[in-house]
Amino acid sequence: MKKEFSHKPDLYEEQWPGEFNTFSWGDYLTAIPSPIFLITTYKSNRKPNACLQSWSTFTGDAGEFICLIGSVSKKGHLYESLLKTKECVLNFPAADIYDKCQATIQNNDFEDDEIEKSGLTVEESKTVEAPRIAECFLNIECDFIWKKDHFKGANDVVVCLKMKHIAMDEDYYDENKKGRYGKTGYIYNIHSPRNPENGEIFDTDLGILKKYSE
Repeated sequence: MKKEFSHKPDLYEEQWPGEFNTFSWGDYLTAIPSPIFLITTYKSNRKPNACLQSWSTFTGDAGEFICLIGSVSKKGHLYESLLKTKECVLNFPAADIYDKCQATIQNNDFEDDEIEKSGLTVEESKTVEAPRIAECFLNIECDFIWKKDHFKGANDVVVCLKMKHIAMDEDYYDENKKGRYGKTGYIYNIHSPRNPENGEIFDTDLGILKKYSE
């Protein structure tokens, strides 16, 4: 039976100060999975910036491949560098390097090379002035198109990017080899599902996509 929700369930409690100002209770009730990737740019000091991302979608329109980044903080290095350089790279990791990708969250001082310090390797891009991550099986080089606040007074913005160039490991675009899906392919953010009736919290975890026909 469906239950109706217009307000935060009473048993949903913040796990850290300001959690429900950063996220919504709707994040945890729906727990809709989204692909995980790193957006890389150069900071104003030319040090590589790497921002672990999710909550995004990808679509084609009039022959162009468009990436909509659902939530970029106005306070971070990514927002600042995107507005200045107008370009970036989207880097898609497999699960075996996720720990290194997650380390970029801590290794984010202005003077840090956030890629190398996290145990990953900077790779030169072909069409943009932004670093690629060599260990990621897919790199999408993009131009910045526009940004828009979620709503008046929002903390974050939606960002629209347009693909310029793709680099992809041949073992991943061949579905007879590693392929794009399963345990070696795209990884998804399963963001702390919570039960509204008893407040039970499940840990944030990685998800994988498996073809229904298999």
